[in-house]
Amino acid sequence: MAGKKRLSAAERRERIVAAATGLIAGRGYADAPIDAIARDAGVSPPVLYDHFASKLALYEAVLDSHFANLRAIWGARFPAAELSAESVAASFDAWFAYVEANPDAARILFREPADADAAAIHRAVSERSRALVLQPLLGMSASAPLTGTDADLEMTWVVLRGVLQGLALWWVDHPDVPRERVVATALGSLWHGWGSLLGGA
Repeated sequence: MAGKKRLSAAERRERIVAAATGLIAGRGYADAPIDAIARDAGVSPPVLYDHFASKLALYEAVLDSHFANLRAIWGARFPAAELSAESVAASFDAWFAYVEANPDAARILFREPADADAAAIHRAVSERSRALVLQPLLGMSASAPLTGTDADLEMTWVVLRGVLQGLALWWVDHPDVPRERVVATALGSLWHGWGSLLGGA
């Protein structure tokens, strides 16, 4: 009988991140032990530590992975010019589609853990991701159609993040609500002021 196919290092790492995502989302950071994460990933704790030096390093990798996926959605979908309610709605729909497919990621990304060390990691990774998303938007402030100052745009991002993340956390606990209703609520909450700031579209 042929033996099992040996996983590559990247595949093992991906499995570990997926297992950690599920356990941390379900139990919380403090109550998701390394042994349980390793077991769910199908590896031994020493193999897990070959990939991640500590539980905090694994947690940071989990956050980085899911924030990177959401940034990719903004990068691919967010309209850089000729903003309209329709184009922004399409961007929101893609963002919420990721949340729909990855509810555990939303629980981890948008809730800060009680553990002080993990909370510090969460804030640091969130800030890095925010800067990577915000930088292109701020860079557009000198050209049409944007009309706000950098501070205006940054405040707009704070509101955008609050609405989207708040809705995401509510939605993962109310999955019976259709995605189109969640997108419509986000658009209705954000577009009037946002459209005025970004040129009155």
